[in-house]
Amino acid sequence: MKAVPTYTEQELVRSLKLREQAAFSYLYDHYSSALHGVIQQIVPDPDVSVDVLQEVFVKIWRQIEQYDPVKGRLFTWMFSIARTTSIDTVRGKDWRNSQKNNSLTDDLIPLAGATQPNPIDDIGLRKMVHSLKEEHKVLVELSYFQGYKQDEIAQMLNIPLGTVKTRLRAALLLLRQQVKL
Repeated sequence: MKAVPTYTEQELVRSLKLREQAAFSYLYDHYSSALHGVIQQIVPDPDVSVDVLQEVFVKIWRQIEQYDPVKGRLFTWMFSIARTTSIDTVRGKDWRNSQKNNSLTDDLIPLAGATQPNPIDDIGLRKMVHSLKEEHKVLVELSYFQGYKQDEIAQMLNIPLGTVKTRLRAALLLLRQQVKL
């Protein structure tokens, strides 16, 4: 049985920049779960989220030379790549087309026998959002759970940007009141 190497952050970055396969395997083994959790918060489809995770690690491998330890920790840099890639995925034309036929409630109802925990469900946030009026619920879902910008939501729902901003603010105030109770 081979001994599994351990790395300090500096050693890991140095080894990754030298393109050492063992370092990349170590990186994947130790960080993939955390990065996949980040991705799943933005990309609800399990199959797509796995694809995004793979894309994230390819980007990390290709862009490791751009990592600057002065600007932050390695995980922070990888987190940023995962978040940006996830948001780009759900904003992409292919994603939107695949989601057109899904209703809002279809995305929120967990599959029978699903074992993947959702931290948002654990704190009851989804339940609180479902207690809002439909006009608020849809906006919170699109903005905070799916990562759309307010102007994109306005275009998708064909309502003025000011209305989106006002309704989102009202929804957040209502949620804040529910959390304080």
